[in-house]
Amino acid sequence: MQENGKIDTKINFSSAAFKRYLANTSWLFVEKILRILIGAVVVISITNYLGAKDFGLYSYAISYSGIFSVLASLGIENILTRELIKQPEKQDALLGTAFYLRLTGSIISLLIIIISLISFSTPIFTSVLILIIAVSTVFQAFYVVEFFFQSKVLAKYPVIAKSSSFFLSSIIKLLLIFLKADLIYFAIFTTFEFVLLAIGLVIIYKKQNYNISLWRFDKELASGLLNDSWPLILSGLVIAVYMYIDQIMITNMIGEAANGIYATAIKLCEAFYFIPMVLTSSLFPAIVNARETSRELYFSRLQKLYDLLAWIAIAIAVGVTITSEFVITLLYKPEFLPAADVLTIYIWAGVATFLGVGSSQYLITENFTRISFYRTFIGMVANIILNFYMIPAYGINGAAVATLISYSLATFSLYFNSKTREQTLMMFKSILFINLIGLVKGKWLSR
Repeated sequence: MQENGKIDTKINFSSAAFKRYLANTSWLFVEKILRILIGAVVVISITNYLGAKDFGLYSYAISYSGIFSVLASLGIENILTRELIKQPEKQDALLGTAFYLRLTGSIISLLIIIISLISFSTPIFTSVLILIIAVSTVFQAFYVVEFFFQSKVLAKYPVIAKSSSFFLSSIIKLLLIFLKADLIYFAIFTTFEFVLLAIGLVIIYKKQNYNISLWRFDKELASGLLNDSWPLILSGLVIAVYMYIDQIMITNMIGEAANGIYATAIKLCEAFYFIPMVLTSSLFPAIVNARETSRELYFSRLQKLYDLLAWIAIAIAVGVTITSEFVITLLYKPEFLPAADVLTIYIWAGVATFLGVGSSQYLITENFTRISFYRTFIGMVANIILNFYMIPAYGINGAAVATLISYSLATFSLYFNSKTREQTLMMFKSILFINLIGLVKGKWLSR
């Protein structure tokens, strides 16, 4: 809307567009919150049942296999969806080729894991746990069905399969606690969730009158998919190392029990990370549309998104900082009390994480994919170096500080590139409450 040639950048809360975005965001929030609440009950129950040492070992196994799972996916998810939309007549060849590529990738990742475990003389029981969880990558080859439905704009079908496998596996894990099962069974049923999901996806695919037996491997298509996906494999590997390296280093440097306490705190922090993802995915279409109208409106909406993300993240961080000891005492056994200090530090990394999610969408929109990769790489390197020095000196609190610094460095490293410097300044304005102060001041003066 323009007035005297000037674009109105204010949000119209009564507009149909705002109500549509609000409704979409609300629906996504409800679905995510239900999933997180159920997941939280299960994780808290497992944590208390296993205790710090066994839970630390369980988390270590998940982290170790998680780094190599990137090799199994081969980064072809979005590329496959794109090709299915562009070449629907090659549906069976594309799905078959992607399936066999991912299956091959999972076998390669398993072999690399085995070689690494032998090379580092990893204890037998730890190796078995890691391999059991890593086997899940084989069943993730069936995720090509999910990308097929996405290309058809029928996302509800894979959502049904995902929700069903998640809820059933959650019930089984709670049953394992009731039966006082050993740690190895929790690893087995962590993989079992992926087995259930694979079965669910196959059933839904057949129910929609599609036939998996028609899938076939096409060498030319395989070459094209891999040619497009190799940068994504590299990027995914960097992100995976960035996400999991702290738990691996803690376990190897100061033990499983320390990692169990650390993992307890970060799982509570990460429970909030769905918020920027849902907000950004829901609101960014309006921001992209504004880009076609004017740069002023585009940046105004982007600033409002940064403001919203920063203010929510800071509010959460302040609340958790004040209540961290109470939360840990309320939810966990006394042996996990040291997690309160980790929680107090780690939760502030959420400010950089929230803003990082928002700015990542900007980088994608502007096709600054290399800049996005470089900042993630900077964060990964910083995280490894900081953990190497800070874990021996300060234990799990040092690892939390390393995460806080490296996440912040990655997000705000955009300042060092002239193309993205303005984004950093916008994010700093959000953190410093510049617009909020201006809004309050304006309301006060208008009285």
